[in-house]
Amino acid sequence: MSRRLRAAVLTAGLLLTTAFVINTTGALRLFYPRAAGAVAALPAVAPYHAGERVLIVAPHPDDETLCCAGSVLQAQAAGAQVWVVWLTSGDGFEFDAVLLEHAPRPSGTQFAALGARRTGEAARAMQVLKVPPDHLIFLGYPDGGLLHLFLENYAQPYTSRYTRAAHVPYPQALTPGAPYTGRSVERDLARVLDRVKPDRVLAPSVQDAHPDHRAASYFVTRLLAARGEERRLRFWIVHGGLEYPLPKGLHPRFPLLIAPRGRSLAWQRLDLTPDQEDAKRRALLEHRSQMDVLGRFLLAFVRENELLTPQVAPARRQP
Repeated sequence: MSRRLRAAVLTAGLLLTTAFVINTTGALRLFYPRAAGAVAALPAVAPYHAGERVLIVAPHPDDETLCCAGSVLQAQAAGAQVWVVWLTSGDGFEFDAVLLEHAPRPSGTQFAALGARRTGEAARAMQVLKVPPDHLIFLGYPDGGLLHLFLENYAQPYTSRYTRAAHVPYPQALTPGAPYTGRSVERDLARVLDRVKPDRVLAPSVQDAHPDHRAASYFVTRLLAARGEERRLRFWIVHGGLEYPLPKGLHPRFPLLIAPRGRSLAWQRLDLTPDQEDAKRRALLEHRSQMDVLGRFLLAFVRENELLTPQVAPARRQP
C-alpha cells in the first residue's frame, strides 16, 4: 500500500470514528462520562401540579423552547397553566437579517420585519406545545439593548442600533409605543405578573453569557423580590460558555450537560420522555429563521433532560 493510500485510509477511518463518537448516544456517554454522571446525580425538579400557574420569561423568541419546552409540556399535562412573556422580538440579529433580507446592510425597517417574523415563529412554536394564544405576551423591547435599559436608560429612552426605534414599534405588543426605558420594561413586567399571578417563574440566570439574558434576570428578580416572591423563581442558562452545549446537533436520549458558566449553581434535572423530546424538536423547527443560521446550536438543547436552579448566583465561600 502506497504512503498516499495509507494516509487516505487512516483519514477515512478517523472521520468514521469521529462520526460515530459524535452521533451515537452510547459513545457520547463514554466520551463525556463525568459530565453525564454529574447530570444523572442531580435531584429532580419538583413536579408540576394541577392549578399551578407557570410563567416563562424569554429574552428572545426561541429561548422559551430552548430552556423550557419540557416544563411547558409537563406542566400542562399535570393540569397547570403556562404563560410566556418575551421581552424582545429578536429584531437585532444582524447576520440573520442579512441572510433573510439579502441586504449587506439591512435597514431599520428590515430589522423590524425580522422582529415581526420571529414573533410569528414564537407563536407557532407555542402552538406545537399547545400553549393558548392568549397566554403569549410580547413586550417588543430592543434586542441587544435590555442591559442598557437596566443600567443606563432606566428613565431616558434608548434608541435601537438595529431598528432605529426609541419606542415599541409592534402593534401586537403589550404596550405599543412605550418608550425604550427600563421603567417601561418594569411597568410591563409588573402588569404581566399581576395578570398571571404565577406560582413558578422560569427566567434566565444572571450567569448566562448573553447581556439580554442577564438583564431579563435582573428585571424579573428585582420585581419579584420587591413583592416578597423571589422564592417562585427558577433559573436556566442558554448561553453557557465556550461551545456550550456540547455536543452540537441533535442527540436525543443524551443528557443536557451543566453549562460551564453554571457549574457552581445548585441544578435540578427535569427528565423528558422521547415524545416530549420530539415535541421540543418540532417546536424548535418553527423558529425557521434561527434554524437556518443556528440549527446545530438549537437542536443541541433537544436532550433527555432540562436544567433549572433555584439559586440566583453562586454561593460565596465563608471566610
